[in-house]
Amino acid sequence: QVQLVESGGGLVQPGGSLRLSCAASGSAFSINDMGWYRQVPGKQRELVAKITNGGSTNYADSVKGRFTISRDNAKNTVYLQMNSLKPEDTAVYYCNADVWTRASMRRSPYWGQGTQVTVSS
Repeated sequence: QVQLVESGGGLVQPGGSLRLSCAASGSAFSINDMGWYRQVPGKQRELVAKITNGGSTNYADSVKGRFTISRDNAKNTVYLQMNSLKPEDTAVYYCNADVWTRASMRRSPYWGQGTQVTVSS
């Protein structure tokens, strides 16, 4: 079984910064793409940023130039550096990973439990 554990959410003023982390743990697994999604009540979960295991990235237009996704493959960890935060960035942020496990012999999506980010003065 693989678990994704997020940290780093909280309350920040507009224009401020936060850094989210998501660490994968378990046994006999390997990770392909990793990413961050966010969701506000009443809306669908949306992609914020993704990164391949080779380091290629893509971002939602709304966060380009403000957010940076990175990963440490040795630590099975993905990060999201969020700068110049706006009130409309307020959401629950979820970590996602495309994971192959020896137990299933296939790739499946895994999700973290979510971390709240609130941007407000």
